[in-house]
Amino acid sequence: MSGEERAHDARDGLYDRLKAYEGKPAAIAGRGKDPVNLPMIRHWCEAMGDAHPAYRGPDAVAPPTMLQAWTMGGLSGHQDRSEAYGELLGLLDGAGYTSVVATDCEQEYLRPLRPGDEITFDAVVESVSPRKTTKLGTGHFVTTRMDVRAGGELAGTHRFRILKYAPAARPAKPAEAMEPAESVERPRRPRPVVNRDNAGFWEGVAAHRLLIQRCAACGTLRFPWLPGCNDCGAGEWDTVEAGGEGTVHSYVVMHHPPFPAFDPPYAVGLIELAEGVRMISNVVGVPYDKVRIGMPVRLEFQRVDEELELPVFRAVEDGPAAGPGEGER
Repeated sequence: MSGEERAHDARDGLYDRLKAYEGKPAAIAGRGKDPVNLPMIRHWCEAMGDAHPAYRGPDAVAPPTMLQAWTMGGLSGHQDRSEAYGELLGLLDGAGYTSVVATDCEQEYLRPLRPGDEITFDAVVESVSPRKTTKLGTGHFVTTRMDVRAGGELAGTHRFRILKYAPAARPAKPAEAMEPAESVERPRRPRPVVNRDNAGFWEGVAAHRLLIQRCAACGTLRFPWLPGCNDCGAGEWDTVEAGGEGTVHSYVVMHHPPFPAFDPPYAVGLIELAEGVRMISNVVGVPYDKVRIGMPVRLEFQRVDEELELPVFRAVEDGPAAGPGEGER
């Protein structure tokens, strides 16, 4: 906390009022809307591409990272938020910190959750930070800790941190930024991290081949590249080349934060390949707001600078799509 921020807090007394909420309940006697159940576990595993055998069959357990999922209120919300937590957020809103962004979470798992477990939870305001200045703006970090129980037994804890902030004013563009784009040297895209576990993938990309790992023991395909098989644990593998056909399984449109080497808004898709694995890449060939779940796409390799080509997916709307490497560069 800078001297200026400390002085600001001391002048208006806001931080003392915020600190008074530490230790107060954020949610009281919450109850999961559904017991732990196999359909939700299956949907989660399909979305995450997690085929671990522990999450299916008569003795299935829930993936530990689903801990928060069983406490969510859905679109209709929960009625268990405490009055104190609402007051805390209202105090921040009244001080001008009206924007919010989730920053991180920490989870601790104490016992597996199994289908049929009834979930209850309580939450407490664990901490409120001093006034902080970030690139997004100035505000306070609020951390809540949720204790999740199954049949009354503590099953895990979930710490969730948000930043309540006043957005920073955007700096005026310098005069040189107003020059025609062709007269300004474009920053290079960030380089992918290449290591011993994924070097073969990037060698394939350089040769305009999209390679998928295949377990030599059980034949399971996997992507992204990993040193061992998620299904059987074997370390031996070979590769198969993707044919290039796929569909948009899910997507997001990136508006913020802006990076110099990118031109937001743009669509980032979770692409389900015809081979059954999924990968994340850009969807090109249509405006970002025309991308849809289920849209057919076709692999191509896009050159982004003199050294780097990346696999992207071009939307297939009318007629046959260009094969890999035949699209725009």
